[in-house]
Amino acid sequence: MKNSLNIFSLMAIAGLAILSSCSKTENSVLPTVVYQQEDQMARPAINTVFVASGAPKDAFNGTIPSAMGAIYTPVVSAVLTGFGYTSNALGHDKATFSGILATDVLSVSLTGTTTFFDGTNVLTGRALADDVIDTELLLIFGGSTGASNPGLTSDKVAKNDKAFLTTFPYLAAPF
Repeated sequence: MKNSLNIFSLMAIAGLAILSSCSKTENSVLPTVVYQQEDQMARPAINTVFVASGAPKDAFNGTIPSAMGAIYTPVVSAVLTGFGYTSNALGHDKATFSGILATDVLSVSLTGTTTFFDGTNVLTGRALADDVIDTELLLIFGGSTGASNPGLTSDKVAKNDKAFLTTFPYLAAPF
């Protein structure tokens, strides 16, 4: 019993010595980390095509999604008007489609196919192999049937330059 009491006493004294030697200094304070949103990429090219260059693009990238529709729907609508847009293959009129494009978020289906557009499922997510730019061009320039302006509805890039993997991490290895 006497030995265990001595060991306990030594541990307590050592602990107090360690604690009393610690002091709060400038070097021991961790810096405050601030995260800032830098880019919107749910729908690639939307900012590039629909928002003016310079500071407004940075403002778009830093805008929280819940505020994007109110701010950018008129901007997107004006550009669509300049393109001669009336409706698209999804049946969206200009006001509806402007709101969809202005809010740069990626919708996700939790119960169905995940795809940007496969002819049936539309904007239910995005798979790696989805041709996002062709889909955007088709919806912007393809008219109500998707067949209008065939020269403007594809970037003519058929697929990724390397096949995607079938297992995680799914991305093709770099060259």
